[in-house]
Amino acid sequence: MSYIYPDIDSDYQTVRRIIELISENWKSQPELNELANAVGQSPTQLQKLFTRWAGLSPKGFLQAVTLDHAKRLLAGNVPLLDASFELGLSGPGRLHDLFVSHEAMSPGVYKSGGEGLEIYFGYHPSPFGIALVMATERGMSGLSFCDPGGEADAFEDMSKRWPKARYIEDVARTAPYAVRSFDPTTWRADEPLRVVMIGTDFEIRVWEGLLNIPFGKATTYSDLGSSIGKNAPRAVGGAVGRNPLSFVVPCHRVVGKSGALTGYHWGLTRKRAILGWETGIGSSQ
Repeated sequence: MSYIYPDIDSDYQTVRRIIELISENWKSQPELNELANAVGQSPTQLQKLFTRWAGLSPKGFLQAVTLDHAKRLLAGNVPLLDASFELGLSGPGRLHDLFVSHEAMSPGVYKSGGEGLEIYFGYHPSPFGIALVMATERGMSGLSFCDPGGEADAFEDMSKRWPKARYIEDVARTAPYAVRSFDPTTWRADEPLRVVMIGTDFEIRVWEGLLNIPFGKATTYSDLGSSIGKNAPRAVGGAVGRNPLSFVVPCHRVVGKSGALTGYHWGLTRKRAILGWETGIGSSQ
């Protein structure tokens, strides 16, 4: 394979080109030295740059593409990064983030286990496997992932958060939320995706803090806690792990103190893939 990319003009261009190289040549398992030579940087420079923008190392991204390529991350077996590059995004500046409008239900709803609440649910294809979407009359209240055959377990995992709610399967109601979540061409500030947070006061504070992590970036549990005025990384980590709105409320952007990827409720491989997908979207702007 040949790596010839002249005129490296910005950090974003460099990251974009590395993503292209990995997504096009993943079967050959390119080494860091090869990737660095392709963009005219030292391995150390590239490692630091890519990790700063993507939230994971080039090797970590290669692992994500290798493990999940053409398997379950995109409907129709379209390669993960190829699909993101073919979205044809346009507009001034680079895409910064999902535009999300959120509100919190009263603590009483959470404490009662969702009693009196009607929650609609449906399963939809997504870039990261099957997405279980849940919504109330006021907005999307849940988003989780599973692999084929795991639908029942995914529903049990989500529904036990609000065990007294009434659940109604209605794919037509949940489909618009799936589209708005995973199709970047629908991410519009003037038409925000509306989500409803159902949790304790502390959990909601943490989830609101997650929404402030920029697209394509990452933060630590300690820094997330500091941003909401709570110096308790373990408690913050617990609340991050209970986030019911995967991807949209970006708990995947939280990493360990050393920068290492840590546990993710829906699987560490999926966390790597989401971070890589975001990098591909952001660097194409």
